[in-house]
Amino acid sequence: MVLSMDRWVGKVAVVTGASAGIGAAIADALVENGLIVVGIARRADLIEKRAKELSNKKGKLYAFKADLTREDEILSAFKWTEDNLGHVHVLVNNAAFISEELLVEGNTETWKRSFDVNVLALCIATREAVKIMRENDIKGHIVHINSISGHNVVYVPKNNVYTATKFAVTALTETLRQELNVLGSKIKVSSVSPGLVVSEMTLQGTGVSDERRKIFEVLPILQAEDIADGVVYVLSTPEHVQVHELTIKPVGETY
Repeated sequence: MVLSMDRWVGKVAVVTGASAGIGAAIADALVENGLIVVGIARRADLIEKRAKELSNKKGKLYAFKADLTREDEILSAFKWTEDNLGHVHVLVNNAAFISEELLVEGNTETWKRSFDVNVLALCIATREAVKIMRENDIKGHIVHINSISGHNVVYVPKNNVYTATKFAVTALTETLRQELNVLGSKIKVSSVSPGLVVSEMTLQGTGVSDERRKIFEVLPILQAEDIADGVVYVLSTPEHVQVHELTIKPVGETY
């Protein structure tokens, strides 16, 4: 199997949650490989800063400010991309939210936010990207950044509904694959499921409790760039090869 990113050079990719962590690393890697990348996040200023730092790279990074809990803002992001940069060929659904609470004591609004960002935003963005790809006969690629928590219930204190949202991503990946098959589409879909990664949800976040931080500090852990490399690998496969699920764990992980 020959791996190559050549067919994506100059093509448009959308990456959600691209302001920091895994999303930022993915956006940067795609720019390095020659893609025109639209990073969607509330903190668009962070993406704009990186866009300047990447100005001499093969591709180009653009920032679009949007709250992924709002459908109208997601739609605006895709419209702006279509109007200004061209048709979307790659979508990476990376944005995620976790609220550190016990399930039995959880807050309804934070539960809603978890599902809005982790599940509904993914569905909305996927729908819009697939619509563009099908209308323009594009053999595109949808990548969902999932989690090992989307396949097994991993006990970490106060994960509450996060695991449920990631199990939904696993189901949505297979549902989309089956639907695309029925439609006769050559659009590919892949789930990339990391183990523990250095991010704002683990060691870099200001809202992470000391309890969780102490747990994460002693466990084997991946870097965001490791996941970005996984995404590039999935995208590099030939048109007839579909990596349905890619699980990436640090050596020694016990989950």
